[in-house]
Amino acid sequence: MASTLSDWTAIRVPRILGLTVMDILGTRCGAALENGRSLYRFVPTGVGSEWDVTNTITLDPVADPLTIPPPRRIQGPGRTGVCVRVSVTTGGSRAVALLRAAIEDALGPTPGGQS
Repeated sequence: MASTLSDWTAIRVPRILGLTVMDILGTRCGAALENGRSLYRFVPTGVGSEWDVTNTITLDPVADPLTIPPPRRIQGPGRTGVCVRVSVTTGGSRAVALLRAAIEDALGPTPGGQS
């Protein structure tokens, strides 16, 4: 059975952080949308309520709806148009752990934290 949009929660990350995360993950990247200033990553519904990664925001699907363009669109209209950057789909707890680790790696060590 195919997943629907209600099966996923969007996580917004700053564009530069999102692009760095994509480089770190490589072929394990998963799906991402870009709108010029941000990248949106997807985690299974339920994970978003527990998501607490620095420099990221969990979107509320009611308050912050995210329009998914058709697969044939490779570039959004204008500077703020959303386009699909990666169409590979990954899911589950392993993908969420990989995403979290890649974001933390991209952010680098925190002051007072372990390096």
